[in-house]
Amino acid sequence: MTETPRPVQLALGIFALALAAVPLTGDRFWTRFVAQVMIAAIFAMSLDLLVGFTGLVSLAHAAFFGLSGYLLAGLTNQLGLVQLAATLPLCLLGAAAAAAVIGWLSLRTAGVYFIMVTLAFAQMLFYLFNDSPHFGGSDGLYVSQRPRLGPFDLGNRTAVYLAVWLALIAVYALLARMLDAPFGRALIGIRANEPRMRMLGYASQRYKLAAFVIAGALAGLSGYLNAALDGFVNPAHLGWRESGLVLLTVLLGGKGTLYGPALGAFLLAFLEYGGEQITGHWLAIVGAVVIAVVLFLPGGVAGFLRRLARA
Repeated sequence: MTETPRPVQLALGIFALALAAVPLTGDRFWTRFVAQVMIAAIFAMSLDLLVGFTGLVSLAHAAFFGLSGYLLAGLTNQLGLVQLAATLPLCLLGAAAAAAVIGWLSLRTAGVYFIMVTLAFAQMLFYLFNDSPHFGGSDGLYVSQRPRLGPFDLGNRTAVYLAVWLALIAVYALLARMLDAPFGRALIGIRANEPRMRMLGYASQRYKLAAFVIAGALAGLSGYLNAALDGFVNPAHLGWRESGLVLLTVLLGGKGTLYGPALGAFLLAFLEYGGEQITGHWLAIVGAVVIAVVLFLPGGVAGFLRRLARA
């Protein structure tokens, strides 16, 4: 994992503390808005494990995000399970199981073929949920009751915000620790030169599959939190557009850094919000910024911050 300069670490710590204080403002809109952006940041970090550290560009990532949300709706609406201690592990397990199957089949290919196979699997799941009345069809499903952990009810605005904030910190710490461990070093080696890693005795396919499953489970965590926050899940959450958007977020923030994709989620969200306030053609503003970043900041937001810290 690329070493983060000390000034950037300090700035990230201050930013994390500032995020924790958002509910204290009492503003309902900004509390909900920032919670949604933090969920997008978790989603982006999970994909960065594949794109930035393993060298796998997957367009199936939204499938695990949406599937976890549907699992939460099913467990709550059909089985009456509302305890977070029961629903969260089951949803993560479901997302991980789907990632294991899709990853095992997709990793038989490589390059552009891998990208297309993952896209095909994601679209299969999208049409399954979109066309089935049992899953609410194109209208989606409401989550009848939000998850609870004793008195901790995710139906409460402050409680769900705190849960999302804690999840963001925990996912970053988990991935940072994992990538500094031998497993993470092996993934980085596979991304750099897979044939050489195989010659050294590493079972590269197993490492890539493990990374795919972990990333899928973490995408499931973000989908679970999104369903708990919104109380609603829709087939669009599984579509290729969501997978493309989170991939754009990773590239905008700076792949291979973890904090870069998280900051990319904030940048993209505020670009969309600010653009909507200015013009109905706000997508043109977002597109212009993305093009500018690609042309002038190839390392994304993270690369820009590293250069500032070393200047």
